[in-house]
Amino acid sequence: MTPGPAPRIDTSRPHPARVYDYLLGGKDHYPVDQALGEQMPPLAKDGVAQNRAFMHRAVGWAARAGIDQFLDIGTGIPTQPNLHQIVQEISPAARIVYTDNDPIVLRHAEALLVSTPEGATDYLEADVREPQKIIEHAASVLDLNRPVALSLIALMHFVPDEDDPYGITRTLLDALPDGSCLVLSHFTNDFLTAEEDKTDQYRSSGISLRPRTRAEVARFFDGLDLIAPGLVTAPQWHRETSAPERREAPDSFHVGVGRVRR
Repeated sequence: MTPGPAPRIDTSRPHPARVYDYLLGGKDHYPVDQALGEQMPPLAKDGVAQNRAFMHRAVGWAARAGIDQFLDIGTGIPTQPNLHQIVQEISPAARIVYTDNDPIVLRHAEALLVSTPEGATDYLEADVREPQKIIEHAASVLDLNRPVALSLIALMHFVPDEDDPYGITRTLLDALPDGSCLVLSHFTNDFLTAEEDKTDQYRSSGISLRPRTRAEVARFFDGLDLIAPGLVTAPQWHRETSAPERREAPDSFHVGVGRVRR
């Protein structure tokens, strides 16, 4: 990736990647992001931690299953271990394309581009609503004739219905060959009380947030073979590892891994 001009960062409005960084205990956010994060109940921090732990388990499983190419959209601010560190420890030759639309993530892209000598990492600044642009760039780094793991972690709940999140996901998957997989986590308020559900705080801050029910999240996997244990909550998804420690906080993410079968 060739460095370009310094990106302009809007510090007057919160951004999902920076709020997520705050909730994970990171330091790469602004007061406006912290202010929104502080409005979230304590369970929000637990939820994002469970979500990230799911990502680690799921991409690790994909790498052990033989997939050595990953397209991660909605990357967020680097928090170690990053996706490439997880999969390249298992498969040193793995190749990873990261994508995000927040300029602050671009500033941290160097941390995402430290690859093993055998593998490769790359970064593209783009929005998931530009699936063709993302695929065209990914094809310059990944071999789209071989299986790819598409990672959409804590992303599609920021895509409102009018932007056709299912169509976007289908466009991305249609570009990937047989044996590829979708790794997806999605915020839900299925298990939250009215007091625990802070969706309105996000919306009033200018961030589009669309929680979806289990049935609505299941639609992202239409036509795919769901990998056991299927569509479950984040702490319930584990393979070849022990079950993660359960917390008292209610679950707030539906997650799953689906394999492409042509």
